[in-house]
Amino acid sequence: MARRTKPEKRPIPPDPRYGNVHLQMFINKLMRRGKKSVAEKVVYGALERIQNQTGRDPLDVFQQAIRQATPVLEVKPRRVGGATYQVPVEIRPDRRIALAMRWILNAARNRNGRSMSEKLAAELLDAANGTGAAIKRRDDTHRMAEANRAFVHYRW
Repeated sequence: MARRTKPEKRPIPPDPRYGNVHLQMFINKLMRRGKKSVAEKVVYGALERIQNQTGRDPLDVFQQAIRQATPVLEVKPRRVGGATYQVPVEIRPDRRIALAMRWILNAARNRNGRSMSEKLAAELLDAANGTGAAIKRRDDTHRMAEANRAFVHYRW
């Protein structure tokens, strides 16, 4: 692995319907085997379902869900003198959003339901309201970081 320079981040264009970069990132994360049109149908269908169910702006619900599911701390293993400690560290801002999106998508995929757009809409609504599997995952991560606060001096 090259240690000299970091690869430059490619700019992600905003999605065509709402003009939101985070929504385009979400579509890209949902996409499997390069089928972007299928991923777009699923996400836009979920957003329309949210619009019909709640009457709220679906983009606001999406952003609220990402904000609620975003973690601040995580633990990383650090080996010190033969022992491995779980050291709590702060998460970089781009990784925070990536983790929140990944957790929401995994929680939606693991739900029981008919179509992926229905499951995704339900998970986004739950995350926006502060419940659901993605929020539980964030709380577990924070709880583990809090439990290992004694090892914070091993941070590098």
